[in-house]
Amino acid sequence: MEQLKSRIEAVLFVTAKVLQINDIAQILEEEPEKVEEALLELIMDYASREGALEIDDENGYILQVKQEHLDIVEKLCPVELKPPVLKTLTVIALKEPIRQSLLKELRGSNAYEHVQELLEKGLISRHKDKNGRSFNIKTTPKFAEYFKLKGDVRTLVKTLNIDKGVKDDEPKAEEGSVNEG
Repeated sequence: MEQLKSRIEAVLFVTAKVLQINDIAQILEEEPEKVEEALLELIMDYASREGALEIDDENGYILQVKQEHLDIVEKLCPVELKPPVLKTLTVIALKEPIRQSLLKELRGSNAYEHVQELLEKGLISRHKDKNGRSFNIKTTPKFAEYFKLKGDVRTLVKTLNIDKGVKDDEPKAEEGSVNEG
């Protein structure tokens, strides 16, 4: 049983994705019943050792870092963004500061969820506009660090040769204004 548990642990470690018992059994060429029994023991082993890892069994089985240690992981590993969230971040970066209401018009109602995710990851900041009706959103230094950018978005626009209506001699838009160009 110990050898099977070690082999299951290796599978979970290497795949780093949610697997079902039948998937693990097929990979290891073992009976699903034996895999399930060994897997339950392995889950108990992880739970009893109070380490940084756990086997989550909510939608299958995956070896993962416990919630209380995710801050360490985020410092060491890059943030993964789904394509729709990345597109929303691109709009924010190219039009910053941008009103959240304009962002919703450009990216649809899912933009609110995207903004929340980007805020949680520290890639954008959001502040109430002068009227207090909407938020102005802009990228943070963590955004530049994540994408390994030197300078600000204006430099990126120049580098990519994108004309967004910002001239080099033009002062940067103030917090309360929106650059819709």
